[in-house]
Parts: sequence; C-alpha cells; structure tokens
Amino acid sequence: MIQQKEKFQIRNWELVSINPNNRNWTWANYFNLWAVNTQSIIGFSLVASLYILYDLNSFAVLTGCLIAGLLVYFFANLIGKTSQSSGLSFPVILRLSMGFNGARYVGMLRGLVGIFMFGVQTFFISKSLGYLIRIFIYEIDTQILYNEILLFFFFGMNLIDWVSLIITFFLQFYLFTNGQIVNRKFISFSAIFVYIGLSVFLIIIVSENYNELVNSLKLSTNTKNFIAKENIFPIISITGTMFAYFSILLVNYGDFSRYAKNYKEMNKGNLSLILNLIIFSFFALLITLGSDIILTKKGITVHQLLTNPLDIIDIINNNFLTAISLIFIIVSSTSSNLISNYIPSQNTLINFLPNSLTLKKCGLLIIVLGLLVSIFWLSILSQNGILLTVDTFIAFYGPIFGIIIADFYLVKKQKINHKELFYPTETTEYIYSNGWNYKAIYSLIIGFIFAASTIWNESLVSFQTYGWIIGAFVSYVIYYFINNE
Repeated sequence: MIQQKEKFQIRNWELVSINPNNRNWTWANYFNLWAVNTQSIIGFSLVASLYILYDLNSFAVLTGCLIAGLLVYFFANLIGKTSQSSGLSFPVILRLSMGFNGARYVGMLRGLVGIFMFGVQTFFISKSLGYLIRIFIYEIDTQILYNEILLFFFFGMNLIDWVSLIITFFLQFYLFTNGQIVNRKFISFSAIFVYIGLSVFLIIIVSENYNELVNSLKLSTNTKNFIAKENIFPIISITGTMFAYFSILLVNYGDFSRYAKNYKEMNKGNLSLILNLIIFSFFALLITLGSDIILTKKGITVHQLLTNPLDIIDIINNNFLTAISLIFIIVSSTSSNLISNYIPSQNTLINFLPNSLTLKKCGLLIIVLGLLVSIFWLSILSQNGILLTVDTFIAFYGPIFGIIIADFYLVKKQKINHKELFYPTETTEYIYSNGWNYKAIYSLIIGFIFAASTIWNESLVSFQTYGWIIGAFVSYVIYYFINNE
C-alpha cells in the first residue's frame, strides 16, 4: 500500500470530486459558457465569413451552424456526464481509461496546447489594450506617441506594447487564480456584457440605416432552392467548419460539467448553444452588412465585406467608438482565454504534478510559460509554421474523446471507484501496466493517425474539419473491440 502511494503522484484537493454543495451550475451558467465560446473575434469573423463565402445564403449557413451545434450538444452531453455524475475533472476521468501515468502524459497534450494558445491569445489581448492606451495618449498629446522611447522596438514591441502585455498577464493571473466561483462570475459577466455591447452597436446601426439594411439583407440573401443539390456540400462544409471551431473544448468539457447541479441542468445548458448560435449569427450578419452601409455612406471603398471586427473599427476611424469596442473585445477575449486555454492547462498541470502545485503556483507557471510564448510570438513563432504543429497536437483530442466514451459507457459501465482513483492498491484496475493502459495507448495512436492524416495528406485536406470526429470514431471502435476480445 505504502509502495503504491509513493509510486504514483495522484492526490490534490483541486482534483478530488466536487463537494455536492458546490455543484450549483444551472443551465444559465452553461448558456453563458457557450456564449463566451461563441462571442470571440474568431467566432465573429468565422460566422460572418461563412455568410460571405456562401453568397449570403443565410438559410444554408444557419442550417450548417445549427447541425454543428447539435453535434456539439450531443458530444458535450456524452462526455459531460462522466464528470457531472462524479464531480471529477477531465484529467482525473482520463485515469479510468489511460491509467495514472497515462493520464498524466496524455492529458498534457491538452495542457501544452492550452499554455501555448494562452500565450498567443494574451498577446492579442494586450495589443487591444495597447490600442486603448495609444488612443488615451493621443487625446492628451499627439506628439507623445512620436517620442524616441516609443519608437524603440524589442522583439517587435515598443514600450506601450510591453506595458500592455505585462498588465494583461497580471490581470489574468489575478482573475483566474481565485477558484471556480470567481471564474463563473466572470464568465457570466462577460457573456452578458458582450451581448449588451453587440445589441447597442446593432441598435446604432439599425436606427441610422434601417431601410438600407433591410434592402441590403433582402437583395443579398439568397433563399432560393434551399434544398437544391448545390446546397448540400456547402451545408456539409459549414457544419464541419463550425464543429471544428467548438471541438477543442469538448475533450475537457468535464472541467466545467463537474459543477452542474444535475444532469438535466447541464443538458438544458448545452442545448442553449443552439440559441447562442442563432443570436450570434444574427448579430454577425447584420453588423457586417450595416458596417458596409456606413462605410459606403462615408465614401470609403472596400474590396469586400469586412468580417473582422478590428478591421471594421479601424476603417471607421472613430476614436470613441474604437475605445468602446476595444473594451468589449478585451473582456470577450479574456473570458474566452479562461475557458479554452487557462482552465484546461491548470487542471492538466495539477494532475501532472499534484503533490507540488496549488492554484496560485500553477497559475504562476502558466503565466511564465505563456509570457515566453507571447514574447517570441511576433518575432519567431508566428514566422515558422508553428500552428501546423499545434493542429497536429489537437489531432489527438478526438481519439482521446473516443477512448473516454468507450471506456466509461461500454467497458466500465459508468462505474467509478473513487477511492482507488486516489488511493490505489496493487490490485487497482486503474494501475494497469505500471500506470499505463497500453490498449488505450494503442487505440489513441491509431485514431491519431487517421485524424492527423487529414492535416498531413494533401489529398485528405478537404476532410480536415471532420478530423476530430474521424479520430474519435476510430479510437472508440478499436478500444471497444480490444476490450471485448
């Protein structure tokens, strides 16, 4: 018994099952969670771009988005139940199928991507903060921006950029390391705050350009032959693109579903993703069209409809509007960074070194590593095709998901021995072979090859948006059959 305790580092208060009194997330909390994931700049640009790419065929685009939402809803419920029923986070649930050591190292595949993307997204958040500082300085004295000290660049950033970057990391450290109650409140605030901002911005556009916007929407929206054969492939493509956008959150969705009051609340909350997609699609389309109308009235010519909020803000060239918009972007991007990058990194790091890390220590480690990524992003990392490596790591996520589902529902029959997850004996099933379940590792590798081939093989690139599902299905089937030989 003592020998096993020394052999595996497995215990930490942040990893144990959530106290039933703290399982208080309702459907509204999950509505806010999905809202934050939908409201990012990337989400806005993606949805708006799909409408433009497919000739504003709104019904086809919306149908593809809703089908993707239903897929995400289905998969989120599947993996969400594993943690909702047990109160355990993603890396601990991973112990069931991978073994203690397997969960540590395989889980870090999610953690490493999370840390890297945390650094990248923090860099872009700091750029928005830097723009705000420049606007403030410009309003005071335009000559300050031409001061010699501000014209000196180090790693592609000047003094304002460096100050913005440090402030952004400090604020995130302060916000993110105070536990799930503070995180939940911040997520809720961000979701409501951004929707209010989008509503105000849309009201301004509609109130001044109502007739033009309605006419533009009627003339530009193609609703004919919605069920025609030529719409099938666009819908399939749109579905894959939108699913791929949300899929990165699915593998570690247990990090959030563990707080659900009950399965019914989580289920309703996950279904609210559909509502979020409808609302956000509405905002993205109308704001994009409305911005084009405003630019046309001002005599500003653009070659195509602008789908990036930052591009729209930049070309309108109104300091007050820009400042307000940047505040909303900073809040939205920060909450998205918390959900998509910070929390997955935090939990997998704590599971990797449970005897050494606390929330504060783990947060400090993520901040330091993220800062290194931010510093080298502009000058080195963004220039060397690093995102292809990141995509390759992400190709593991579908297979990991498939193995967790097959193990929990088909092999373990939804039974979890909580005591043995943290206090193993020599006969504990979760030890497998010295902490590794080689059946799961084999299934993971095969599923990864199938998923990654949609990235590496040029002839299969058209299937890349479905790589997650392909990898999940292959690993699911292989793991099931291996365990039923």
